[in-house]
Amino acid sequence: MLDYVDKLFDAAPLLALFVTICLGYVVGKLTIGQFVLGGVAGSLLVGVLIGQLNIEIDTAMKSVFFALFIYAVGYQGGPQFFRSINRRSLNMLVSAFVMCLVGLICVLVSAWAFDLDRGTAAGLAAGGLTQSAIIGTAGDAIAKLSGVTAEQIKTMQTNVAVGYAVCYIFGNLGPIIMVTWFFPMVMKWDIRQEALKLAREMSGGKAELEAGQFNAIRKIVTRVYKVSDKSKAAGKTALEIDDELSDAAVEEILRNGETLPAGDDTKVEAGDSVAVTGRVDVLRDSAPYFGEETTAPDSFQLVEEHREIILTQPQFIGKSIGEMHDAIDVETRHGVYLVAVKRMGRDLPMLAGLELHKGDELLFTGAPKDLNRVQSLIGYKITAAAVTDFVFFGLGMSIGILLGLLQFKVAGIPVTIGTGGGCLLSGLTFGWLRSTHPRFAALPTGASNFLRDFGLAVFVAIVGISAGPQAITTMKEYGVTLFFLGVGVTIIPQIVVFYFSYYVLRIQNPIEALGCVVGGRSANPGFAALLAKAGNATPVVSFTVCYAVANVFLTIWGPLIVGIITKNP
Repeated sequence: MLDYVDKLFDAAPLLALFVTICLGYVVGKLTIGQFVLGGVAGSLLVGVLIGQLNIEIDTAMKSVFFALFIYAVGYQGGPQFFRSINRRSLNMLVSAFVMCLVGLICVLVSAWAFDLDRGTAAGLAAGGLTQSAIIGTAGDAIAKLSGVTAEQIKTMQTNVAVGYAVCYIFGNLGPIIMVTWFFPMVMKWDIRQEALKLAREMSGGKAELEAGQFNAIRKIVTRVYKVSDKSKAAGKTALEIDDELSDAAVEEILRNGETLPAGDDTKVEAGDSVAVTGRVDVLRDSAPYFGEETTAPDSFQLVEEHREIILTQPQFIGKSIGEMHDAIDVETRHGVYLVAVKRMGRDLPMLAGLELHKGDELLFTGAPKDLNRVQSLIGYKITAAAVTDFVFFGLGMSIGILLGLLQFKVAGIPVTIGTGGGCLLSGLTFGWLRSTHPRFAALPTGASNFLRDFGLAVFVAIVGISAGPQAITTMKEYGVTLFFLGVGVTIIPQIVVFYFSYYVLRIQNPIEALGCVVGGRSANPGFAALLAKAGNATPVVSFTVCYAVANVFLTIWGPLIVGIITKNP
């Protein structure tokens, strides 16, 4: 049976990939007490097991899907990230550096205590700190050592890969366990609730709604009234009524079983039923004006639209909401209601004195014909269709990949942020661009969620499948000592720096604190698991700040370890 499965997977490696994802997320749902492994860690472990069949999957796929995942993460968190850059970010930078420093100290102490050679020590750092770039920087440093034989250089470079393979699996799994279970359990945090709380703070106090939920409180409503003989509305045109009520408008007239459009000159007669749309506070007191409120016929339908318009017209820039309302005459604005204002993705309070800025996103409600009158006076419409702007998506991914190719030197050591870091920066920028210029770079929530979740699932599954064979083989050859050293290098810095950040640096928001842990470790699967638990993009800010620092310093640690450790094989 196993031979048959092996041949099947050899013939169709993609089958092994999707089986890994399927079984990994099944395993991830299993609970032991309060501990839930999660689909990310489950896929990693299942991938290691299936990887024992020596399945060859193009590792370029891992880079592609990780790039898609991290771009979507950056895109979703871009507006919050740029709004949150302030003095608090300095504490996050310090947290990330301390994480890297404690990790280096753990590696050096382990190497001296257990007499590890330079190559094995560098491999311990690469795997335990999950920074693959250390393999390259340490290997280059080993190749340039003087007074060392070619055989010793080859052995040490091999040991870098061996140490990496042995320690890499728990190096990925450890941060997942720490940020999604251990720290929340110790601190008694509910990650999802804390993420919702932080999202409310970022959005000015509005609660983040779960899937399927909606806000049942409406500012604009439609009611139907039966016009009586004594009604003030009888004999008046729809425009005259709108002028008297100010923030309410007659939308349709039902007369003798027929529906009449409420044109500006259409007069309302006694016995008519009128559909009136307006603000709740206005319609609350409108029954005496029209007559008794009644129920609309089942066949009656009133079509209205929510339309987002970007403010670009100079006559309203710098004006208040109240001033804009009064500047547009009743013939133009009747039947149109401003219900929300956003700036850089953030909801603003609907106050008459709120000053409007160029690029503000104004949400109006009204009949399409009424909205068309107002739109050209204010700016341009944002399409409501959920369509991805593939021009900007392709441009964003291309820029991210190009950024990943750039190299710069720190203390003479070549450093690169890689495709992941490049796509994260690009995603952040294009997400911010979308929030400030909504005409461009559309990536609907459903599409970005799919890219994020599917990209992550494929990335983690390939990591497990690719690392599986070498990890088990080297475990048998070198025993468990190196593995447990890797566990220490993975766990100790997280514990030390978490409490240092919490009590000394005062990074006490749960989501930000946990984001600093995975960012300072450059722990991509751990970050993905934290995102899954949070259910929103709130961890992006702290992770991104710390991730940039970690990528630089952890890469530098490779040649530094080779220089400090003096033992050769």
